[in-house]
Amino acid sequence: MAQNFRRYQARNIGTSASTMFTSNSYDTVIGINVANVTTSSINISCYVTTGGNDYYVAKDVPVPVGSAIQLLDGGAKMVVESGDALKIVSDTATSADAWVSTVDDIST
Repeated sequence: MAQNFRRYQARNIGTSASTMFTSNSYDTVIGINVANVTTSSINISCYVTTGGNDYYVAKDVPVPVGSAIQLLDGGAKMVVESGDALKIVSDTATSADAWVSTVDDIST
């Protein structure tokens, strides 16, 4: 079976959660990178909304000035199901850029 790699990005994420993607099948998240684009430290949170509930991948993680954080590192992966939404939010307005990499439709 062919692998369908996908990428999703968002610029200037702020205090309202940015939905990076909503799964339409069984997908695997293979990378989440969030960069601080401001001149002061920020805190970011990343979570998956499923069935009306939020499940945090990371909560209030500090990202220093000029830095980025890789939320899935060391080969970690995360499986999501159809309807699950991956979201990222910052404690500061227009302060973060994010890049999410996935493998789409891993199971038929």
